[in-house]
Amino acid sequence: MPRRKEIARREAPSDARFGSPLVTRFINCLMRRGKRSTAERVFYRALEIAEQKGGESGLAIFKQAVSNVKPVLEVRSRRVGGATYQVPVEVRPERRTALAIRWLIDFSRERAEHSMEECLAGEILAAWKNEGNAMRKKRDVHKMAEANKAFAHYRW
Repeated sequence: MPRRKEIARREAPSDARFGSPLVTRFINCLMRRGKRSTAERVFYRALEIAEQKGGESGLAIFKQAVSNVKPVLEVRSRRVGGATYQVPVEVRPERRTALAIRWLIDFSRERAEHSMEECLAGEILAAWKNEGNAMRKKRDVHKMAEANKAFAHYRW
């Protein structure tokens, strides 16, 4: 944390096809070893597949899926008097989006479909329908926070 002044957050530039900074952030997280064109191709093809299967606009399906996966609460470890407690805290908006993107990408990489485009489209569609592994992860995180709400008074 800087002592003198607050550092301004840089906004991600909008992507070429949809003009959405969320899409740019997703592509940046999807990208491996600096291969942006490959990541863009995978993402845009996944949205086309999701659009065919879902019947709505691919971008609308994607945005709804990301907002469905965003967690509201999470637990943080807090050490108090020799004991470590899992303290539930609210998640900041930037972190909510980052976690949702990370979970969607991680669980789509674990899927056993033919190509990465199909895996990503499948996970996005599952999250859009409030199903899938990313939604299960969100429910687990919320369940953990709910189970430990007795330690909420340790939040500071």
